[in-house]
Amino acid sequence: MTTTYEQPVLSSMYQRSVADYWNAEKNPVNLRLGEVDGIYHHHYGIGEADWSVLDGPESTREERVVAELHRLECAQADLLMSRLGPLGPDDRVLDAGSGRGGSSIVANLRFGCQVDGVSISESQVAFANEQARRRGVGERVRFHFRNMLDTGFPSGGYQAIWNNESTMYVELSLLFAEHSRLLARGGRYVCITGCYNDAYGLPSRAISQINAHYICDIHPRSTYFRELSANRLVPVDVVDLTAAAIPYWELRAKTSLATGIEQAFLDAYSNGSFQYLLIAADRV
Repeated sequence: MTTTYEQPVLSSMYQRSVADYWNAEKNPVNLRLGEVDGIYHHHYGIGEADWSVLDGPESTREERVVAELHRLECAQADLLMSRLGPLGPDDRVLDAGSGRGGSSIVANLRFGCQVDGVSISESQVAFANEQARRRGVGERVRFHFRNMLDTGFPSGGYQAIWNNESTMYVELSLLFAEHSRLLARGGRYVCITGCYNDAYGLPSRAISQINAHYICDIHPRSTYFRELSANRLVPVDVVDLTAAAIPYWELRAKTSLATGIEQAFLDAYSNGSFQYLLIAADRV
């Protein structure tokens, strides 16, 4: 069930605009992929694509492509889970910016842990709680209409926290301060995110297009490491996933699920202005 919280969840006009966007969002690329197995992700995929899905009968082509795109996004979620450290049924973890709940459900299936997901989209929270209920894990996986910058959860109560493509909606100084408060000493934080390459200069035109499309503000790479360090979160693993992310976008661009933003991602990745990183850090 959704818990209540005394503080206002939406604290700015910008947050309200983001919430409105995700409350209304019903993009087929998010919904159709989740229908494959009931795991609804709100992120992209990694790994080599099986291009044979474009061959064969036209009548079943879209079904094959949807399944392959979902396989790639599940591979991304599995990679993130593999960096969360040793977790078990007694541990409590937080999915910050939980979307329709896919990563939270995967974490529970993999570790048996208790999961809290937070989102500023009430429709996403309701959808995710219903998915957890249908899977029979509603007592262990719960989604809350709360702000990940000010969750109201007890300090030191979490063994792991992650952001999966959600950090570009918030100020990193505020986000990492809250994560540092919530994590137990020795706890693990993991994010997978797109960031712009400081060596390139200011954000490229393609990055500006991505920002406008998703109503977000992609951060420079350096800001992640500066704010992690400032908030007692010490990186222990950094993986550049840029090359691994390109096949997903190339395949998606060739399908009816394309939203028009695919070429901007491909341009930004190929010209070096944009990077797709996994960062794992320990709370010290």
